[in-house]
Amino acid sequence: MAELIDRPEYLTQLIQHKDVDLVKIVTGIRRCGKSSLLDLFHRYLSDNGVDDGNIIHMNLESLRYRDITNYLAFYDYVSERIPKDGKAYLLFDELQAVEHWEKAIESFRLDFDVDIYITGSNAYLLSAEFSTLLSGRYVEIRMLPLSFKEFLSFYKFDPSVTVEEKFQRYLQFGGMPILREYRFNEARSNQALEGIYSTVVLRDILQRNNQADQGTLQKIMLFLCSNIGSIVSPNSIGNVLSGEGDILIGKRKNIAGKTVEKYISMLRSAFIIYSVERYDVKGRKLLKTLGKNYVSDLGFRNMLLGYRGDDRGHVLENIVFLELIRRDYRVYIGKVGETEVDFVAEKPNDKLYIQVTESMQSPETRERELKPLRMIPDNYEKIVLSMDRNYINSYDGIKSLFLVDWLLS
Repeated sequence: MAELIDRPEYLTQLIQHKDVDLVKIVTGIRRCGKSSLLDLFHRYLSDNGVDDGNIIHMNLESLRYRDITNYLAFYDYVSERIPKDGKAYLLFDELQAVEHWEKAIESFRLDFDVDIYITGSNAYLLSAEFSTLLSGRYVEIRMLPLSFKEFLSFYKFDPSVTVEEKFQRYLQFGGMPILREYRFNEARSNQALEGIYSTVVLRDILQRNNQADQGTLQKIMLFLCSNIGSIVSPNSIGNVLSGEGDILIGKRKNIAGKTVEKYISMLRSAFIIYSVERYDVKGRKLLKTLGKNYVSDLGFRNMLLGYRGDDRGHVLENIVFLELIRRDYRVYIGKVGETEVDFVAEKPNDKLYIQVTESMQSPETRERELKPLRMIPDNYEKIVLSMDRNYINSYDGIKSLFLVDWLLS
């Protein structure tokens, strides 16, 4: 087994859910580290006295299991191996390879003394049939590529490299764990990302949606990557792409908003794009229109568009969005009167309002970023994150923080 690098935040979640009668499902984009997490958990079980005979660990994409394509074969194979005494731990990697796997999983729960852990690379894993069958009996652990904090522990840096330079690397290469092997070699890293991206598109999207057109999917992905953090509607995307004359649907020239929405939802299901809804802060309601989209890893964006230094504000916003998700917040775009707050982040008993900007140095920017926060009447924490190493750390009670410090806090 290759050297396992710890992902303590995720491993802790699995350990906290251990022996609770819920199926633990780890979801996330391909190659973000789900299999390694199961390996880490397997090692944790062994180190904590669980006998190896009581751990059944299978990666269903391995050819070793090529004959196990449906739930009956899967059930028979596994149940023969579950020991008679003591609790068994069932660890199944990339379970979407088995048709109707959820029926077997439910049966293991009923028939044996087991604790079950599953990974999958697309949201179809959590499809309607599955949710109905296991309703209320599973917990989803959403895994993302490396956070900046994890990135710093994954890579070895010369002591002379500043934290800003490390952050610059993170913006450029993103957080896919496999890139560590290439030690920031841009050409090789891009090849690796291209391979992962193609697999996601071909296996997790097109194989499941045989009506989908690869060219259209690619154009919409490029559009979303070019416009991360911008407010767009499916209709406006359709109009822009039709205006370029590239997309022809039958005899019609224009691509409908519904079609765009369908493709975005495919990209969401493969965990490569995240969509965020808008929330009216004063009216306290979700708005149906005009959300934003972010990419699950900036490495993919740079691989698809080329790395460019412009648009840093939106890139930083993307990083903050992913970090809020990692910290278990539900995230919305805030609408306050005619202005916007980048993020409204909620937990059951906590709320944050966050603005993200490259710099607060110019008075105009400062005014623009602070205005929406000043308009919010409640007393929850309000923060502006920027790349300034600040000499001013508060404006009328609105905190101003160095973004990198916040990521590492």
